[in-house]
Amino acid sequence: MEDYLPEDEALLDARRLGEEVGAVPIGPAGGAALRFLAAVLDARTVVEIGSGCGVSGIWLLRGMRPDGVLTSVDLELANQRLAKEAYTAAGFSSSRTRMIVGRALDVLPRLTDGAYDMVFCDAAKEEYPEYLAAALRLLRPGGVVAFDNALWHDRVADPNRRDPETLAIREVGRLIREDERLVPLLLPVGDGLLCALKRG
Repeated sequence: MEDYLPEDEALLDARRLGEEVGAVPIGPAGGAALRFLAAVLDARTVVEIGSGCGVSGIWLLRGMRPDGVLTSVDLELANQRLAKEAYTAAGFSSSRTRMIVGRALDVLPRLTDGAYDMVFCDAAKEEYPEYLAAALRLLRPGGVVAFDNALWHDRVADPNRRDPETLAIREVGRLIREDERLVPLLLPVGDGLLCALKRG
C-alpha cells in the first residue's frame, strides 16, 4: 500500500531531510490520501500543523487548486526552512505558501474562523484534542480535518498504554467519533490517518 504511488525526487529528498532532523513526516500512502482529500475538496485554503520539512505540504499542494495557499505552522524554524526549500524543489512558488513559526496553540487562534477547506495535524500528539477544537473553528462547513499517527504504532489499541501521547490520540478519536457535527473515517494507511468532515 505504501508503494502504490511512488514518491518523486522532491518528496524523497524532503523525506530524507525530515527524518535526519527528527521531524518524521507522513508516509507515502498517507501523503497520497492528503492529496486526494485536498483534490476532492477543491481546496483553496489549507492549514497544516507540523511541516514534516515539506513532505505533507508537497502532497497537499499537489491536490489543492492552482491558486490555493497552504498555511504551514511549525515550532521549529529549521524545519520551516527545509520545507521552503522542498516546495521550491517541487516547483511551487513562494506565493503558494504562508509559513508561520510558532507553537500551534498560540498561532491557531490568530487564524480566521470558517476560512479553511482543510486542516492537517501532525505535531505534538498530546495537543491533538486542542487541535481538533481549533480546526472546528477554522473549517468551513464541508471542510475536513485529518490527524496523522492515529494508530500511534499500534499503541492506541493497547489498553495498557497510558502515556500522555497515546491518551491524547485516543481522546481525539473518541471526540471525533461522538461529535454529531462530524462524519468520521479512520484510514488504515501508514500509521493511521483519522479524518472527519464538518457538516454544514
